[in-house]
Amino acid sequence: MNRLNPFVILLLFSLMPYQKLISQTDPTGIFFSHMDIGAVDHQGNVSYLSDDQEYLIEGSGKNMWFDDDQFHYLWKSIQGDFILRAQVKFVGSGVDPHRKIGWMARNSFRPNSEHVSAAVHGDGLVSLQFRDSIGGDTNELTSSDTSPDIVELERRGNTFIMGTAKLGQPLKKVIYEDSKLNNEVFVGLFVCSHNPDVVEKAIFRNVRIIKPFDESGEQYQDYLGSHMEVLDVETLHRKILFSSAHSIQAPNWTTDGKALIYNSNGYLYRYDLQSGRTSTINTGFAVRNNNDHVLSFDGKQLAISHHDDEDNGDSAIYTLPVEGSSEPVRVTKKGLGPSYLHGWSADAKELVFTGSRNNQYDIYSVEIATGEETQLTDTEGLDDGPEYDPSGNFIYFNSNRTGTMQLYRMKPDGSGVEQLTFDDLNDWFPHISPDGKKILFLSFGTDVESGDHPFYKHVYLRMMPVSGGEPKILSYVYGGQGTINVPSWSPDSKKVAFVSNSN
Repeated sequence: MNRLNPFVILLLFSLMPYQKLISQTDPTGIFFSHMDIGAVDHQGNVSYLSDDQEYLIEGSGKNMWFDDDQFHYLWKSIQGDFILRAQVKFVGSGVDPHRKIGWMARNSFRPNSEHVSAAVHGDGLVSLQFRDSIGGDTNELTSSDTSPDIVELERRGNTFIMGTAKLGQPLKKVIYEDSKLNNEVFVGLFVCSHNPDVVEKAIFRNVRIIKPFDESGEQYQDYLGSHMEVLDVETLHRKILFSSAHSIQAPNWTTDGKALIYNSNGYLYRYDLQSGRTSTINTGFAVRNNNDHVLSFDGKQLAISHHDDEDNGDSAIYTLPVEGSSEPVRVTKKGLGPSYLHGWSADAKELVFTGSRNNQYDIYSVEIATGEETQLTDTEGLDDGPEYDPSGNFIYFNSNRTGTMQLYRMKPDGSGVEQLTFDDLNDWFPHISPDGKKILFLSFGTDVESGDHPFYKHVYLRMMPVSGGEPKILSYVYGGQGTINVPSWSPDSKKVAFVSNSN
């Protein structure tokens, strides 16, 4: 019988608060390597929990200030603009209130290198720290935020933007506009104990290194790669299931809980959650599908929006069995204008969609059997994203009729319209949880026109009760178009699938 070494037993007990054994097979995860910067007295270390995509970093060092940095660094090299984001947390009460964790970009590994850092201190202080010349002093810009859970460091040319927030709250920004860093820098996570005799620890979750869209590119012509992610709406933990160099969009979660359905390059695909394998769904002639595809409530049928070459390339709505078919059945009639699907009725007899009719986009329902349409809204603004709740009592939608894009609901005949959100953000695509209690939606900032939902922006995934109330930010995402255009809840209403982007 094999026996564990006593040292191993002690190690396992020491790790018990983290619930899972630490995997050392690939301690750097998405990074390249890790190392101590400066003449630290105690060697640091990195452990990576691959199942949860979390990092445990241990670091020592007397300080990160003046002209001499000492800390432990988990890093990779990167060129040009970037967005670094993570959920951060100290382990334990610590020794020195000035211990620091966060993100750093620097020119070299020399302890007196130029750098820009988003630093969270043990006493709650948050500062954007920078050294502009080799051997120069470190300076800082302090934030009004304290003890944040989310830390973001973004580079746009010579401008660095630190964003921080407590979970569920909007990011607070600090901007430094005259950085002297090279185009190619080292970026990564750090831990500094601020005491040479002490080793401090921190956990970093939901870690993302994002290469953003080049603003000189053209939307809907130039695309970034994609991550298929799953978010637990209670723990707010994100996990990347797979990544693609292509634009993948709009995951539906199948009602049996076994797979995700998404679109890419005009085709629909099924991703098996257990095996991790992807297969193409047969949609016959319909191979110009956009990201408006929805499963019926019983999970047996799939409705799609396909750009029909015989109808001026307009988006038209079809249905087919969920397993696929070589002969999708057209629902919307030819010659009426583009139709963008968003929801099924609970009895699977009707669909709701956004249609361009009479030079205006409004919400319509259509009988699947006859193709007969009923106009449900008639406003000068854009009404979009209609979706039935599971009970069939309401249709939820978004509209910019007040000037900003907000969420509404109405009865299935279009009467009894109620506004549900009222803030300055632009809210899109309300998706009702299968238990009928919660709304998941996508929020763009004021940098986006209310009638637009472009790719490649800073967006929030937010959630609120179906009857209204204060929205809560679930996740901070680089995405937009294609992130959650369609219902993406898991059948148990505990998780959602979505797409984020990076080059």
